[in-house]
Amino acid sequence: MSFNLNRYWIFLFLMILGYGLLEYYRPKPLDWNGTYSNKDNIPFGTEVLFTLLPELTGNQKVESLRIPPYNQLSKDSSSQNKNREATARSSYIFINDDLEIDLNDQKALLNYVKEGNTVFVSAYHFPDSLMRILGVQAIEDGRTSRDTAKVFNFVNPIIKDKKGFLFLKDDGRNHLKVKDFANVIVLATNEDNKPVFVKVNYGKGRFYLHNLPLAFTNYYVLDSLTDKQAFHSLSYLPRQPVYWDEYQKQGRFGENEHSVFRYIVSQPGLKTAYLLALAGLLFYAIFSGKRKQRIIPIIKAPNNVSLEFVKTIGNMYYRKHDHANMAEKLIQHFWIYVRERFGITYHQFTESELLSQISARSGLSDLEMQTLFNEISENNGKWTGQRLMDLNQRLEDFYDRTR
Repeated sequence: MSFNLNRYWIFLFLMILGYGLLEYYRPKPLDWNGTYSNKDNIPFGTEVLFTLLPELTGNQKVESLRIPPYNQLSKDSSSQNKNREATARSSYIFINDDLEIDLNDQKALLNYVKEGNTVFVSAYHFPDSLMRILGVQAIEDGRTSRDTAKVFNFVNPIIKDKKGFLFLKDDGRNHLKVKDFANVIVLATNEDNKPVFVKVNYGKGRFYLHNLPLAFTNYYVLDSLTDKQAFHSLSYLPRQPVYWDEYQKQGRFGENEHSVFRYIVSQPGLKTAYLLALAGLLFYAIFSGKRKQRIIPIIKAPNNVSLEFVKTIGNMYYRKHDHANMAEKLIQHFWIYVRERFGITYHQFTESELLSQISARSGLSDLEMQTLFNEISENNGKWTGQRLMDLNQRLEDFYDRTR
């Protein structure tokens, strides 16, 4: 029986071990989330493009930023004010699903471009306030049941592809609408001849607004049928240093600024486990964290063995029919009680004086005391069992009335 039981445990252990190894070594499912991050080598990351970017911009410096545009451009403006002759210009690249900037960032970018710099944005959605200033509107068509992927192609005949570029993972519903053709130049359109890539002149610089960020991801940059789209689009950038925005994708803190806690919060599974652990500790503190009092044992009161002893001795005398001896002890106890209770000693008074003294101090009548005295008198006959019980009853009654 013991051998069979051990065999079952071994079988269960091997099953669990095998399942764990299978889960550990099986191919992980492909992550199709659109992160657009330069640290991700998944299909919709931008690690490949970021690696090739220095070559595309003439080996210019490419800096990945993890702070808002306002912070970066304010810092650059401050450093240039110290050196009035500094005229170095740069480009700022944003690639993400949405361009999420506040009014401070927007104002900083507009001033940045007005001074002669370049901003390249590829996104599906843009801030309305920025687009109104630039004279362009981002349009998203309604959903349909059929495949709506559209061919992308450049307007410039030098870089225009014969077949165009088709991005099957894109639904083709996004495009741009130009409101001010005086400052806007259409650089690429879709198969419906709707703009998807435009250049907006603003002050001394320019905005490049691209409406298909998926085209810059690893999946399409490594595809020989679509890779030229990303390279041709970025070829419009001047040969100057480049800022690459990662703030909107990875957050504010860089790799060397990440603490263990920030990493835990950034991972959904670890974050859930962390919150559950905190909740568990909170419940423990509420329900089990109170000071536990040591159990106080119940100590029984000591038994009055003296009373049991007296009863035992009394029963012994009674069964032996030694009534005289028992009566003598009851009478002795009576005189001890009289001395302690009333301060009357037996030998101080005559019998009549003794009777009147006890009667006066106890509150009993002379007749009652005389009856008791007659009961304890030695001349009242032989001590029988019935006489002994009558004496005991009269003494108990006396004690009850005089206590």
